Amino acid sequence: MNKISVIIPILNEANTIEHLLQHLLSNSLKENISEIIVVDGGSTDGSKEIVSNFLSDQAQSRPIKNLSTASEETKTRLINSEKGRAKQMNLGAKNTTGTILYFLHADSIPPKNFDQFIINEIEKENLAGCFRMQFDSSHWWLRLASWLTQFSWRACRGGDQSQFITKKLFDEIGGFDESYIIYEDNILINELYARKQFVVIPKKIKTSARLYKKHGVWTLQYHFWTIYVKKWFGATADELYAYYKKYIT
Repeated sequence: MNKISVIIPILNEANTIEHLLQHLLSNSLKENISEIIVVDGGSTDGSKEIVSNFLSDQAQSRPIKNLSTASEETKTRLINSEKGRAKQMNLGAKNTTGTILYFLHADSIPPKNFDQFIINEIEKENLAGCFRMQFDSSHWWLRLASWLTQFSWRACRGGDQSQFITKKLFDEIGGFDESYIIYEDNILINELYARKQFVVIPKKIKTSARLYKKHGVWTLQYHFWTIYVKKWFGATADELYAYYKKYIT
């Protein structure tokens, strides 16, 4: 039987993580979810405490062995990792028991019944893919960018759309490339496209436009395009990160 392991890498996500966990529990079937693993990369804003309190609150309705690290009812866990989303997601994947891995950003909210949509694709032998995306913004460019994610074009893909993949295929690929501090999602997606193993589920995941609000839509889009082009022309992982750190963080 296919079951999903949800993996959420976080770093200072105090404003989003509790809402996301509540949403996941309220919009999926318990029998479809093997576990939800939150992987913290060294948060300093209280994110870890929020997750720990969430686990304790959930556990109060059913006695378990260790209230601080796991919930039998929700099958939710918090683990610590070195900073770096690729490292965090790989570590989370190593601690899963499900047959399907679902990598999710803390500021992205998947659709109701996301679990069944994913399992349906796996049962059709679509071994990896994502949802189409909708930004939480009315800006015309972000609405257009959201609309374009319904198509299977490689240029329309990104980590904010979330990523599901069978654990077997993930292990065959070797997981996320930890040399990439940014762009790690795209490296995995490139490999999946090369294998012709990628499908877009026509349901919307809603993601935050907070970086666009912080930097400005056109400024941030220019920097994202620059990173994409730099990679196309052979920029190294370190060069991409140096650019990102200079202009985006």
